[in-house]
Formats: sequence, C-alpha cells, structure tokens
Amino acid sequence: METRTLAMRNLRKILGFFCLWIMVEAQIKIPPETVQQWASVFSVELQDFTTKYSGSLLFQKKLKDVESIIRIVDLNGADLLRDYSEGIERMLGSKMKSVKRLAESAEDADLYHEFNTSLQFDYYNSMLINTIDENGNYVELGGEFPLEENEHFNNLPVNTLQSNIQVPTNVYNKDPKLLNAIYNSEALNDVYINNFQRDPTLTWQYFGSSFGFFRIYPGIKWTPDTNGVVAFDCRNRNWYIQAATSPKDIIIMVDISGSMKGLKMTIAKHTINTILDTLGENDFVNVIAYTDYVRYVEPCFRGTLVQADLDNREHFKLLVEELHVKGEAKIKNAMKESFKILNEARMKGQGSMCNQAIMLITDGAMEDFESVFEEFNWPERRVRVFTYLIGREMTFAQNTKWIACNNKGYYTHISTLADVQENVMEYLHVLSRPMVINHDHDIIWTEAYMDTVLFNTKAQSLLLMTSVAMPVFSKKKETLSHGILLGVVGTDIPLMEVMKLVPRYMLGAHGYAFLLNNNGYILAHPDLRPLYKDGKKLKPKPNYNSVDLSEVEWEDTDEMLRTPMVKGETGSIILNIRASVDKGVRKTYCETDIDPDRRKYTQHQAVIRYLQGKEPDLECDELLLQQTLFDAVVTAPLEAYWNALMLNDRLESGVETAFLGTRSGLMRIMRYAGTETRVAKKFLTPSDKDNLFTIDHFPLWYRLAVQNTPGRFYYYAVNDKGVKYVIATTAVTVSSGERTAMAGGEFHTFAVSDLLSVLAVGLS
Repeated sequence: METRTLAMRNLRKILGFFCLWIMVEAQIKIPPETVQQWASVFSVELQDFTTKYSGSLLFQKKLKDVESIIRIVDLNGADLLRDYSEGIERMLGSKMKSVKRLAESAEDADLYHEFNTSLQFDYYNSMLINTIDENGNYVELGGEFPLEENEHFNNLPVNTLQSNIQVPTNVYNKDPKLLNAIYNSEALNDVYINNFQRDPTLTWQYFGSSFGFFRIYPGIKWTPDTNGVVAFDCRNRNWYIQAATSPKDIIIMVDISGSMKGLKMTIAKHTINTILDTLGENDFVNVIAYTDYVRYVEPCFRGTLVQADLDNREHFKLLVEELHVKGEAKIKNAMKESFKILNEARMKGQGSMCNQAIMLITDGAMEDFESVFEEFNWPERRVRVFTYLIGREMTFAQNTKWIACNNKGYYTHISTLADVQENVMEYLHVLSRPMVINHDHDIIWTEAYMDTVLFNTKAQSLLLMTSVAMPVFSKKKETLSHGILLGVVGTDIPLMEVMKLVPRYMLGAHGYAFLLNNNGYILAHPDLRPLYKDGKKLKPKPNYNSVDLSEVEWEDTDEMLRTPMVKGETGSIILNIRASVDKGVRKTYCETDIDPDRRKYTQHQAVIRYLQGKEPDLECDELLLQQTLFDAVVTAPLEAYWNALMLNDRLESGVETAFLGTRSGLMRIMRYAGTETRVAKKFLTPSDKDNLFTIDHFPLWYRLAVQNTPGRFYYYAVNDKGVKYVIATTAVTVSSGERTAMAGGEFHTFAVSDLLSVLAVGLS
C-alpha cells in the first residue's frame, strides 16, 4: 500500500511538471528522452493491463485452434443487394395483391347493386360506437362494437372481426347516396379478414369513398378533434389523391384586381392553398397573379414549372398570403402566359408529361378570350381549364362556366370559405375520368409520412410509413362512358418492416442500407432525422418527407450515386462517406411478429424454443443462428478465464467489467467489481440493451474496435453525468488460408482515478 501511495504521489508530481511545462515558461526543463520513456512505460503498462483483464489473447488462441474448420466467404455487395431487393419485392407484392383483391370486390359489389333511394341501413359509425344515451341505450349508428388492444396495431383497441365507418362532420351521415355506397362496401369486410389471414404482417386496410366516408379495418373508435368535430376527410389524403389521378402540371391563375378585395381575396387565397394541398411530389406547379399585367408570385420561377414537393408548396403559400388587390383584371395575357409554360414543358419533355390544367380563380371574366384558346388549346384541348367563381355575385358566371366547359374542365361557384374544400376536390374527379374509362388500375406508392390522424401517442404517430393504394371504378355499362370513380382502396406499410429485411449482420459495422423513392427523396436512411424537440415533445420537421439523398450523402457532390438510383439503374460506385449509425429495426434471429401467439416471445426465448424443437416451424435465420452457436462455443473458455482472475486476491483495483461482442450478436459479460463499488454501472446504453439480441445495431465500442488495428487497444473516456470511466476496445480476427475476417471485439471498463494509480505503480 505504501508503494502504491508513493507511486501515486510520483504520478501527480509528473502531471504537475506537465502542466507547468505547458502553461508557463518553466525554469526546469524536462529532457524529451525522459518524456518519451514515460510514454513508453505508460503504453506498455496500459497494454498489459487491458490485455490481461479482457482475455483477448485467449480468445485469439481459441480461434486459432479452430481455423482448420473455418471457411471465410467473401460477401458480394451486388448479391446482398439483389437478395434484399427481391425480399422487398415479395413483401410489397403481397401488399399489392391484397389491395387488388379489395378493389375487385368493391367494383363487383357496385356492379350488382341497384340504387335504392329509400334504403334504411344501420352501419357502425366509428365516432358513435359504444356510445350510450341518457336512457342507457346505444345511440343511432352507435351499437355495441367490441374492441380489444392489439399489439400488432400499436396496442390500440381494435376489432379484427369487423371494419367500421368514419364520416367527416361536413358530410350528412344518413344521405341516401352515402348509405347506398356504405351498404355496397360491406362486401369488403370478408376481404379485409381474408387478406389479414393470408398476410398477418398487414396493418391498416381501408376504402376511401368519393362520397367522403372512410371504411377502415380493423374497426376502431374514432377520436374527434380538439374542437369536437371530425375534420378528417379521406379524399384529402395523399394516397387518395395520387391514386385517383395521374401526375399533373398545374398553373394556378388568381385574379388580384380591385374587385377581389375583402372576403373574396380571403376565399381566393384559401382556394389556392387547398389546390396546393392536393398536389404531390410527382406533380408540377406554378402560381400566377394577374391584373392588367402578369405577375409570378415567385419571380425565380418565371416561365417554368417546379416540383410540387412540400417545400415548394409551403413557399407558394407564404407568398400568396402577401398578395394585395389593385388595378383592373385582364385575363387574356395571363392565360397566354399559362399556356406558353405548359406547352413549352410538354415540348421539352419536362414536368409530369401527363395531365395539364389551368386553375382560374376570379370573380368574373369580362374580356373576349376565345382567341387565346383558338391559338393555344383548340382543337386538341390538351390543357384542361378549371374555373372557380369567387363571391356571391353571379353576373359573370356564364362566361366563367363557358371557359371550363369548352376546355374539358369544370366550373364551380365558391361563395363562402366553407365551400372551398368540397368544390376544389371536384377537379380530381374530372382528371380521373380517362383512367376510369380506360380502366387503368394504376397502383401508387406514397412518399414516407407520419400518420398523426389515427394515432395519439408518440410511439404510434411518429412511425414512418408508406401507403399503397389503387382506384376503384364503376363497371356498370350504363355509366362506363361517364368515368365514375367510386373511391380508393389502400393499406399502410411501416418502413420499419421493410428495413427488417436488411441482413444487417452481413453489412459490417459501418455498412447500412437506405431506401429512396423515384424522386430521390429518402424513405429510410441512417442520417434521416425527421424529428425535432419542442420542449419535451418530439415533433416532425416541416419537410421530413422531402429530404433529398444529396442532403445526407454530402460527399455525392456530382450525384454519381443519386442520379443512377433515381433512373433505376443497377451498378456500383466507390464513394467516401461519413460513418453512419443506423437506428432502424433490423432483421432478427426469429420472426415473432406474424403469429399473434408468438409476439409475447423475446428473441432470446424464441431462439431457445426453436433450438429445443418446441417451435420447429418458427421462421428463423439459419445462417445467423449457426454463427451465434459457433461464437458461443468458441468463446466459452473466456468465462473460466475471467472467473479465475476475479477469484485471484491480487486483482488490481479499478478494473470493473470485461465483455465480448461478436457480429452475430452474442455477448459475454464479466463483472469484476460489485454493484456498490462499480463506477461504470451503465456502460451499455439503453439502445445497446434493447438490441443485444435483435441485430439492431453495432454499439460504439464495437465499431471503434473494427476500424482500428486488430490486437491494438483503442481507449476512449466516457463521462456519464459526472461519472467518469474508460472503455478499452480491440478487434479479434480469425484467419483461413490467406483470408482474415472480423470475429469479435474484446472490451473492458475501468475507473479513471483507479487507472491512474495502477499506472503509477509502473512509473515509480
């Protein structure tokens, strides 16, 4: 003890000399050779100390003993990617088949249904179910509707035997047209259940009707908004809009002449914003304000179309709010400008290369504008013109209606703010007619989004998902030429489920997978951070679902990666990138999410039951389990080695924990110090603890070991809320012939103060 105390004093003196040498111009000079000697002794003592208590040499020896039976295989990135993409294709293909079955069932039900104006039909209204009146009776459309919490549906109370109906407040829930459509959609119940039985990984399935009701499976209790109303309208959702129409180029023309002052201008601005909300990232748009001259609300977008992604839509909304009325309206020049933009985009192969339309928002059209249509749009009428007459005045209604009817558009009259939503949506039905008539059942996939409508808790609402949807048409012969859209069917796919297919343990400590959509926007990526902290709450960032790949892969300055990916090309390139930490849930040892009876199993329990033959039909990763068992056998002697050290009376003070991690996810841990004396009580982060048996991620200590020279220890200090300790980490490799592969990492923790005293013994 005296020697140790003396050594500690000596070390403090040395540290004092260092500080004196660095901070002031000292009178006593320490020779460089002496400092070099101290560094050498420090290095040797530290290496011996960590090697002894980690057991890394023993692990390396045990691997050497089994080298003759080991085969190291080079992993081909292209093969891994192909297997992953095929897995995604099978998964998404299954969802598309489910949606197709729903669409076929809905169309057949409508085909054989005769409209009944006096139909009396009670359905389960999701707002009213299980509601009792003052007399103890269920309210009309309320009825008893059993609900039970279901882990597969985010622990929400649901009814997996029945769907139910949500109707927005602004739609009369007993309207004859609505009742007939709801009655027709009852046929979907059996298909919902059958789909879920075929594919237990399915989440929400739904049908959004063109009449406004929303049938969802499994049935749920709908919670009204904070003001007591139900503003949710399925027809405003991206999955509905994208499925109901094809991509489109839109020019919004708004009259800002003096006659539009007051409430008219307020309604016009709201109409523009509502139109913008119906657009998605596959659409293109521009906004023109006109009086006696043409004004682009964003001068930078003069003469062109811009992608209608969230950033651009929100930018337009801000600029529209700044519009002020003045002057006299001259529609002719603005209409010419709009046609020129659309025609030029079509000629150059720009924009959506599909539907094109002009949205005219005005309180009246007085000019002679027929010559403009003769010059730019007739006789082909490639551009549809939709007109919105603003205000209660009907003086110029005929002219405004003529414009729409003679250009394959639609005329609506908007006199109040409450009229805006319903009237704007009419243009979608018109644009869907060619699809309906041609029976083009195009399946669409939405961008990644967080659904905050159905879910109230953080865990539920902040899950990124995508939706697959498909339009439902009327197949009745008498209305076939009218192109009637009945609605849209769809289902949600959490992107977490897609990322589970990634063979994470095969990618290496710094490898990661990511997903893009056709516009180059990220669906899943380690560096996608869609949330921000607002006080204690996590909230989605405004543009969380329109983050381009170039914003996270900064080194891809020439878009060598992004461009071929967006074009759907196959190949490989070499890029320098920043190391990423992927937090997405990854492939597990055994799939327990599909069968409800197995969801209670942890991964540890599932593996044991599978290996013991109690659950032979469990879907498990055989290769991963084999690697885990191999690691368990080879690393078993470390337990005896660590125990022998712990029982030794000469155990140095300061060493606390030794632990081993392998790429298969196996961990062995030895506590040299008791809980009462241990400093590093939380050397495993909460994320590490949650994912030790899920191959979710490689912890920091593993990644640091991998990127350093095998056999050499890397040391890093941790300061956990004032508790300071050091983690030492090294990589252990295995060889076969001339090939070498990473086998695992050895690590141990020790307190900083005790480390200094241990090393002081070597320096005295």
